[in-house]
Amino acid sequence: MGLRFDHDRVRQVRALLARRPERREQHRFVVEGPVLVAEAVAAGWTCVAQFVPEGELDAAIPGAGEVFELAPGVFERAASTQHPQPPMAIVEYVDRAAQRLLADAGFVVVLDRISDPGNLGTILRSAEAAGADAVVVTPGSVDPYNPKVVRASAGALFHVPVVEATLDEVRAAALVLAGTSSHEFAGRTVVEHTSADLSGRIAIVMGNEAAGLPDDWDDDTGPIDVWLTIRHRGRSESLNVAMATTVLAFEAARQRSDE
Repeated sequence: MGLRFDHDRVRQVRALLARRPERREQHRFVVEGPVLVAEAVAAGWTCVAQFVPEGELDAAIPGAGEVFELAPGVFERAASTQHPQPPMAIVEYVDRAAQRLLADAGFVVVLDRISDPGNLGTILRSAEAAGADAVVVTPGSVDPYNPKVVRASAGALFHVPVVEATLDEVRAAALVLAGTSSHEFAGRTVVEHTSADLSGRIAIVMGNEAAGLPDDWDDDTGPIDVWLTIRHRGRSESLNVAMATTVLAFEAARQRSDE
């Protein structure tokens, strides 16, 4: 480990935390806190630099890159949380080819234009816990490397592959697309999620928080092969997208464990 102070690196951290285009251009993102940084290292992700407050070199994580010591108050101003814990690390993206990943996958969670970083982070946790082979975000979705997503994923981001792809690309991989619907529509056959066959090569498709999946997709013209619904006993018409995804992912996991 080295001891340095580098104003350019601090500006880089702030830019990576604040701006998606910066993360995409540099192909890097920021991981904050000892637990997540250690998880990234343990999972084999490449950390190119880490930052600690002045005098706190013992907070550095072995294997998380060269150590940069920040002057009093700078670490706190650079971080995205109110009471940050050191270290912060700059981590490189893991490059994954969507087509190859989808061709080999048997169980995928697809998120169509999901917008809330907390929801995406929670879904990553559920997908990893349920044994999904990958999580797909369609164009227009929140950035998986947004700092709020990274925190909400609780380390799952480092263990379940996340790629961007269109629904057509998912379908081209010969996966059955199972969409979710909370209402009956003309031309759409809806099956209760516990009655549907989720044991084959399946992609569970979840829609945007506000709009869901398009109402005009029906059995004949839409990209969805089978429509699922989660029956409710209470007054609520629908579940939060992260909760619904968790229910469906674990039902798929249950069925697949019974094979």
